[in-house]
Amino acid sequence: MYTTLISAEQLQALAATPQPLRIFDCSFDLMQPQAGKQHYLQAHIAGAVYTNLDTDLSAKHGVPGTHGVVTAGGADHPASGGRHPLPNREKFATWLSSVGFANNMQAVVYDRNGANYCGRLWWMLKWAGHEAVAILDGGLQAWQAAGGAVATGEEASHFQSNFELGPERAVLVDGSQVADKLGRPAQTLIDARAAARFRGEVEPLDPVAGHIPGALNRPFSQNLGADGKFKPASELRAEFEALLGSREPASVVHHCGSGVSALPNLIAMEIAGLGRTGLYAGSWSDWLSDPARPVAQG
Repeated sequence: MYTTLISAEQLQALAATPQPLRIFDCSFDLMQPQAGKQHYLQAHIAGAVYTNLDTDLSAKHGVPGTHGVVTAGGADHPASGGRHPLPNREKFATWLSSVGFANNMQAVVYDRNGANYCGRLWWMLKWAGHEAVAILDGGLQAWQAAGGAVATGEEASHFQSNFELGPERAVLVDGSQVADKLGRPAQTLIDARAAARFRGEVEPLDPVAGHIPGALNRPFSQNLGADGKFKPASELRAEFEALLGSREPASVVHHCGSGVSALPNLIAMEIAGLGRTGLYAGSWSDWLSDPARPVAQG
């Protein structure tokens, strides 16, 4: 069972065995939402299921209440606020079943965007209780460099399965929990956005620039080496320990703009042996839903 990373060579070997396997292509572009599917049609690992951040990994319908608290809205009510609200676990399990994913399968997720989007599906599968999910280290680029075959066009549909939810294996944190622990040693916030957005110098997506007071900044791209793969575990551990100082790794809650690009940081901490930390899935876009919440700049 692969639970964090899998290399292109390991995936090639795994695909040659009888072990049930499902591969997901999560390529996406925030500024051009249709580009991910277009890239998939041009080239993807044979048999991979295309997974769209906006429609498959985010809630299609949400009923946000006051101060960003998500209120019940029937079967479609989201599990978080923000620009990319999480679908609830039941809705996610229905989607997994619709693409033929079953509990006995090894999942492998990838993109061509530096693991920025496939990390979302990695985390959501853990949250659904499925531990056997790994990121293809280096993405589609590494697969092709290793001589892996690619396909074009659409894939045949998979038969419906019956994915059953298990106990949550990931920690989901909401805005009220972050606010309640703000400034306390029990919580260490790590913001994965680019430094200029964190400081509040620019803000291309959200109505207010800045960051949650007390948050540390580690842009998610810092987890990858020049080859597009995650840095060695020892290097990641040293970097996070330097960032955290005396703060406990177990106190960390990751966030970004909408809960997506925070995940390379969360995954890197796990690769580094620092445990599975929390995710504020609503992130900065949800934090701003309550005008009473404080904002820091600089």
